[in-house]
Amino acid sequence: MSTTLLYRAWGLRGYRLEATEFIQGATVFRVRAKDEMLCCGHCGGRAVTKAGVVRRQFRTLPIGTRRVWLDVPVQRLWCASCGKTCQVKLAFADERRSYTHHFERYALELGRHMTIQDVAQHLGVSWDVIKDIQKRYLTRRFARPRLKHLRQIAIDEISIGRGHRYLTVVLDLDSGAVVFVGNGKGTEALEPFWKRLRSSGARVRAVATDMSWAYIRAVRDNLPKAIHVFDRFHVMKLFNEQLADLRREVQRCTEDVEHRQLLKGTLWLLLKNPENLDPRKKERERLQDALRINQPLATAYYMKEDLRQLWQQFTKPQAARFLKEWIARAEASGVKMLKKFARTLQTHRKGLLNWYHYPISTGPLEGTNTKIRVLQRQAYGFRDHEFFKLKIHALHETTYALVG
Repeated sequence: MSTTLLYRAWGLRGYRLEATEFIQGATVFRVRAKDEMLCCGHCGGRAVTKAGVVRRQFRTLPIGTRRVWLDVPVQRLWCASCGKTCQVKLAFADERRSYTHHFERYALELGRHMTIQDVAQHLGVSWDVIKDIQKRYLTRRFARPRLKHLRQIAIDEISIGRGHRYLTVVLDLDSGAVVFVGNGKGTEALEPFWKRLRSSGARVRAVATDMSWAYIRAVRDNLPKAIHVFDRFHVMKLFNEQLADLRREVQRCTEDVEHRQLLKGTLWLLLKNPENLDPRKKERERLQDALRINQPLATAYYMKEDLRQLWQQFTKPQAARFLKEWIARAEASGVKMLKKFARTLQTHRKGLLNWYHYPISTGPLEGTNTKIRVLQRQAYGFRDHEFFKLKIHALHETTYALVG
């Protein structure tokens, strides 16, 4: 076998093939470094004397389905320049690793399309070897994302398990990349992010969050010059939750059996947008029947549909007038749920109208959170929490099926 093939196929430069063996279905290439390539592993000096060898074996790229090993006598050298005795450095493998760089890259490429377990079985190595390869690669790429370029970000938390276990995720809305994953939720989870953001010199112009007071205080204290936009989808989600509670209360308090039957199963009809109601299932007719029997429920539903117009005005002054009129109508409606929600909108009025300065939302982050849940479910959970966070950082480059 030529030295060119050793270099091109397995990344061995300065080695010659001494023998080829076939052992238990694997191919073993016994190679040795050329003497003219030997140099001190500490200072790089050439004035060296041989001081024994350490024989090592490395997994490298397979030939088809046949495993391939490199059997290499690693030379120990005494250096006259620095006076140290050490092993020569191997250009084709990392220190303390039993596989070559080519094998590592091959395993990473397979990991784009297969689970860790599948890659391990295909290559005939342990699950921990493939996981270690992926973790070291992800650490090099994503352990400390650059924050200097940040201009628009979204912040939200995601539940990752039982016992109220949460992660707080920060997304770059321009690139779609996750730039921070914090443990827990609230202001404490974001402290490491704010510290790194200050040292990066980034000029964040806008932040999208829900109406949580924890996020309001965090953005106010750490990004006082940024425009804080309250996410429109969280606003509608909060309204829908309160509308669902109102429907449940109406159904519970209704004494008429027929009316109670009409209200049964109408939750999703109330939450659906009117244009999405299915005419084949007569959903619009069922909804109208349910609204006809209870005026407060009908008022709340139509006010919900009207509130969606807040983000469809042409200018901020028009939106401000619309919001003021909506709040006035909600307070005059006599419906307790609407009056309570009107006070919430009045309190967060500035952040709602900031959407007309920066029309951003946490929608892209909600999509990322969905990917995180799929990733976690397909992997049947992650025992290594740091590895899980690194996988989250790499999600924006995932254009293939998510694998654990």
